[in-house]
Amino acid sequence: MNRLALTAWSAVTPYGVGSEPFRAGVTAGRTALTALDRDIHPGPFTHGAVIPGFSAAAYVGKKGTRTMDRETAIAVTAVGRLIAECGTGLTDRPEDVGLVLGTGSGSVQSIMDFTRDSLTGERPYHVDPARFPGTVMNRATGQSAIRHGIKGPNTTVAGGALTGLLALAYAGRLYRGGHCARVLCGAAEEYSTQRAWLEWHGRGEAERTTPLGEGGAVFLAEPPDAARAAGRAPLAHVLATRFRACATPDGVRQAVADCVRDALKTADVTPAAVRVVAPLGTGGALADQERFALGDVLGTAQPEWVRVSALLGDTSAAATGLQIAAVLAAAGPQGLGPGEAALVTGVDRDGTVGCALLGG
Repeated sequence: MNRLALTAWSAVTPYGVGSEPFRAGVTAGRTALTALDRDIHPGPFTHGAVIPGFSAAAYVGKKGTRTMDRETAIAVTAVGRLIAECGTGLTDRPEDVGLVLGTGSGSVQSIMDFTRDSLTGERPYHVDPARFPGTVMNRATGQSAIRHGIKGPNTTVAGGALTGLLALAYAGRLYRGGHCARVLCGAAEEYSTQRAWLEWHGRGEAERTTPLGEGGAVFLAEPPDAARAAGRAPLAHVLATRFRACATPDGVRQAVADCVRDALKTADVTPAAVRVVAPLGTGGALADQERFALGDVLGTAQPEWVRVSALLGDTSAAATGLQIAAVLAAAGPQGLGPGEAALVTGVDRDGTVGCALLGG
């Protein structure tokens, strides 16, 4: 009775704005990584995946976007595209619609620019007050709700590379707790020189070869019966989400395997039923441990593997959200079929691991 279905989704990625460009790029296995314009994107990375021609003014509108950061614009655009696809009836009762969006630290560029101005100005308080909202973590979620008239629970989730999975899990808890009738959930991340340097210094040597990307994905999660009444067919049911923590890198393999086994057992799904697998796999020893763990659990099963990070680079907070979108893209317009399942996994450098199991 409490199981939610994903019934619609939208993405804003280096493939373009909307779900169809993303679907076409991922299913074709076409990389979006290109050489960066060093005049626009100086920093430690020479290649990356940036949304072409994207700006707040171009996609959100010129009114009220002078100080809107890139991450917020990505989130607002993704949410707007999803609502437009579903029709205005989705928000006829705005207080019944929840919104859960994931982020890294908010807009790293906005935070650093504001801090720099306080240090370089004639007085520390001689900063542009209009830019302060961009320094808070819930800026993207708040603006998405305000601009699209969503008045239900409004939550920002930050959990590193697992943010998309954590947002999905939190959306389920909001619904099961009776706080909303349906939930929009997802995650967004921006590319900036400031973020690039933070990522570079936070990585080990083996991980520094993975370029950065950006993007966002948003999903509509609602009860299957309510979806059908609104003319929407379930694309995938959320069967289980699981998370673990491990104290050392050596424990990652076991932690990932435990998460996946527990999710499969809870949903009564066999490894052979898993049609699509989308691991995080952003490089280094952690990616190897994640891959080994999936091999341990799935055994001789032969699902389709979708490796988003190989196509878009490291999208940080948006990564597992984009992996969920990639699973839906791989499943096709009709979604997962009866008896089919899909698995999304992630490993963060802080020692947390997680997975989401979706089913037809």
